[in-house]
Amino acid sequence: MENFNGLLSLLLASIELVFILNLLYHTEKSRINVLFILLLTLLFSYQLVEFFICGLGFKTSLWAYFALVAITFMPPLSLFAVLEFCDKNKFYNYLIFIPALFFVLYYPFVIEEFVVTKCTVIYASYNYPLGFLYGIFYYLPIAAVIVLLGVRKYFNSSEKKNKLTNILFWGFTVTFIPGFLFTRLVPGMLEAVESILCSFAFILFMFISYFVLVNRKKS
Repeated sequence: MENFNGLLSLLLASIELVFILNLLYHTEKSRINVLFILLLTLLFSYQLVEFFICGLGFKTSLWAYFALVAITFMPPLSLFAVLEFCDKNKFYNYLIFIPALFFVLYYPFVIEEFVVTKCTVIYASYNYPLGFLYGIFYYLPIAAVIVLLGVRKYFNSSEKKNKLTNILFWGFTVTFIPGFLFTRLVPGMLEAVESILCSFAFILFMFISYFVLVNRKKS
């Protein structure tokens, strides 16, 4: 099956591109919708880069770095978009992106340590510096998103707002909690955690696509 490495990434990227183009054409371009479409675009970008790496053989340190850049901004952008949705749009929310900028700006100095260690039909594995610290940075914004939306569910004043909150809450919850457990409980999957979580994130992609479709001022 070596010739089919990266096949899942290509399939997901193709589906995601169709959805993104459809959302850009058919949905209301509010600030919140644009932020979530940008999040979907980052996920699509990762899947595309993973296909280039595993499917087309671009297994260089630079392409491994590109893959990490694509996913690095997903957690802070998720939290930033959810804060906007919850009407907590403060100017200091932009500070959420500082850890992501640190990693993106630091890693080029040690890019030779980026290694694609494994490619399969359904996932890729990477080795890169500061992996434990990066993991903490990655999960904290996602945990904050789930908690924030879980609390928000009980304080919405309108049925429409509650519906939208539920879409986001369940999207993040059924994506990242099973994904986190899967990569910890299944032998060998922790080494491919970035790739596995992005595959699980296709679930979140569908939830957010639905959110953007129904998030209109008039409905």
